[in-house]
Amino acid sequence: MSQHSAPPTPEGGPAVGHAAASRDVVSHRGLADVVAASTAISDIDGRAGLLFYRGYDIHDLSGAVSFEECAHLLHRGDLPDREQLTNYRAELAEGRRLGATTEAVLTTGVATQPPMEALRTLVSALSADDPDTGSNAPDANARKAARLVAQMPTLVAVYHARRTGSTVPDVDPGLDIAGNFLLQITGRRPDPAAVAAFDECLVLHADHTMNASTFAARVCAATLSDMHSAVTAAMGALKGPLHGGANEQVMTMLADIDERVDDESARQRIVDEHVRAKLDTDQKIMGFGHRVYRTEDPRATHLRRMSRRLAQLTGEPKWYEMSAHLEQTVFQVKALRPNVDFYAASVYHYLGIPTDLFTPVFAISRMSGWTAHVIEQHADNRLIRPDSEYIGQPPRRVKPLSER
Repeated sequence: MSQHSAPPTPEGGPAVGHAAASRDVVSHRGLADVVAASTAISDIDGRAGLLFYRGYDIHDLSGAVSFEECAHLLHRGDLPDREQLTNYRAELAEGRRLGATTEAVLTTGVATQPPMEALRTLVSALSADDPDTGSNAPDANARKAARLVAQMPTLVAVYHARRTGSTVPDVDPGLDIAGNFLLQITGRRPDPAAVAAFDECLVLHADHTMNASTFAARVCAATLSDMHSAVTAAMGALKGPLHGGANEQVMTMLADIDERVDDESARQRIVDEHVRAKLDTDQKIMGFGHRVYRTEDPRATHLRRMSRRLAQLTGEPKWYEMSAHLEQTVFQVKALRPNVDFYAASVYHYLGIPTDLFTPVFAISRMSGWTAHVIEQHADNRLIRPDSEYIGQPPRRVKPLSER
């Protein structure tokens, strides 16, 4: 029974919330337009199509700062100077090693599970060997955040090696997170242009205000649970296809269209047919539209350019060209613009990242944002406990079993 009382209603009466009878209830389905927390980490102007990290416009950050600089900004409040960046990179390098518990879990059947299921388990296992696992103090959280950012790409690379029976190349001390991840996933030293592109991708995906996985992390952290628990909750939320996985589904769509092309001159026609068939039957085209942006997602602007550049570098223009034509057709038919996931698909494909690792790659980047939000939540905490609108039966009396 709700803490709010209301007069009993005869059984069979209208099914209205009895709590609602004594107070005004405003229901926001999906918590749309509800401010769930105050944050200094990131901000969005959906009407203008703007995204900011700690006051810096994403258009200024993208391609201008490294992922390491971005993570430092999110975790520690500002862009680092040279000495701070050197020290932070050293901290990340030292923190990338996986603990004995995670290594032991990797020897089990976890590597046979789908990527996000496996990684959800492995991220949780990281806590067992973290020296700061028992503390939510600011300095401990800062160290844990740096370790998690460093460990996540290692975790994805090791998982991929175990499931494919390959060996993970040793890290190259001359490469940062982006370069070493491409090295360890592809098994070959990456082209500097590919490293720059992937590094920019990591910056673009680092944080995005109160999205589903970040909210899950903050709800968990607000109970004063630890950082590893909070980011494991975030991983669970990201696994859902309505949050993570859209970029993977975009690439699957492009590959399916490509399989139907037996004559290059017919490629655009087949793209048009696919789009119209989907939209005519009210099916969703993955990678389009956004709950927040009412104009172009600013991250898509950079990813489109990146996809075009990588198409030229690889000499394989079809994925970009197909994406560009699909974008044009969707806008003509439905006036929808691409979101961050649409061009990320072709970019990751050009970089040699397996399609089913696209969502884990998103998690590599977003780990910086999740951990920043956990730090912020713990620093000024209040338990997150929203209300609900009851829509069930009115108050009823229990009848004896013999009368039912």
